[in-house]
Amino acid sequence: MRPELREDWWEVEALFDTSFAPGREALSSYRLRDGVPPVQELCFVARDETGILGGAIRYWPVHVMGHKALLLGPIAVHHTAQGEGLGAALMRESLFEAAVRGWSRVVLVGDYPYYKRFGFKHMAEIVMPPPTNPDRVLGLELEDNAWSGISGAVEKLA
Repeated sequence: MRPELREDWWEVEALFDTSFAPGREALSSYRLRDGVPPVQELCFVARDETGILGGAIRYWPVHVMGHKALLLGPIAVHHTAQGEGLGAALMRESLFEAAVRGWSRVVLVGDYPYYKRFGFKHMAEIVMPPPTNPDRVLGLELEDNAWSGISGAVEKLA
C-alpha cells in the first residue's frame, strides 16, 4: 500500500469504472468532487508484488456549516482480491493518516453494515445533495465530538 501517484490516476479510474455501475459519476456525491482536487495525501493504492492494482481509496474536502470534513469515496477492491481484507486495510490506513494530518470528521454515502465496523454511524442531521437516500449518509468522528452540533448540507469546498 502506498499513496496514489499521478501516474496511477487512469488505472484507478478504470478500477472504479469496473467496480461500480455505469454512470457512477452521475451520482450526487460527484457534484461535491467536480472541479475540486482530492486530498492527495489520503488517497492510497494497493498493489500486489507484481504491481497489479488491487484496490484504491480517495477522499475529497467538503464542509458542513463552515466546518471542514472529508468526503470518503470512492473505495474499491478489484473483484479478484475481494475478501482478502484489502478494503479494510485501505480504510484503516487512510483514516489513521487523516487523523494524524488533523482531520476530525468524515462523511460518506454507503452501506451501514459494511462501514459500521470502522466506527461510522448514521448521520440523519447531515444532508447530501439529492437524490441521496438519507439512510446511507454515514459519518465518523476522528476526534471526540467532532460532529457534535453540526447539521445541514454537505457542500463543495471551493
